[in-house]
Amino acid sequence: MRRGVRFPAWYLLLVAVLGILSGCQSLRDLERFAIRHHSVLTEGLGLELRRPPSDSSFRYFFLQVDVAALCVAIRDWSIAQIPGGAGDLDQLICDGKTLRGSIEPTAGGGSAFIAQLTHYSAALGVAISQACYATGHNHERAVLRQLLGELDLDGVLIQADALHTQKPFFGSSRSSGPTSS
Repeated sequence: MRRGVRFPAWYLLLVAVLGILSGCQSLRDLERFAIRHHSVLTEGLGLELRRPPSDSSFRYFFLQVDVAALCVAIRDWSIAQIPGGAGDLDQLICDGKTLRGSIEPTAGGGSAFIAQLTHYSAALGVAISQACYATGHNHERAVLRQLLGELDLDGVLIQADALHTQKPFFGSSRSSGPTSS
């Protein structure tokens, strides 16, 4: 039995992005944001939606989103906005950060958390790509290696933390190894 209102996925993603950029930190915050801006958004986008999405609408939507595919789409879009594409990149800065509030104690007495690794072009002023990972299941070096492997970076200077200057990281034939300045 069909109940409720169906919302286009692009609309839910748009409202979620706008809400998060406006400071929303929960599904209830997104619902309140959607209620406050419903008439302006639907009028501006030429949509006829009877009511704004609820917190449940966002919850069901987020459960169905393929996060990896979304990250690839955002990366490809970001690169497409650069005049000349990724070929004009001469330097990438790579940095990892832990996400606030994501720390959880582990059974062994340590801590696990969610972290994010970002590739940033200072010259262009944009983040080129990023990935989130759980520290209990992955490591920043592996995530950086994966992200770098997805881009054509011949001749691009990569700046990263000292964590990434260990010899095992530079075992590939494509790498010229770490340098000191």
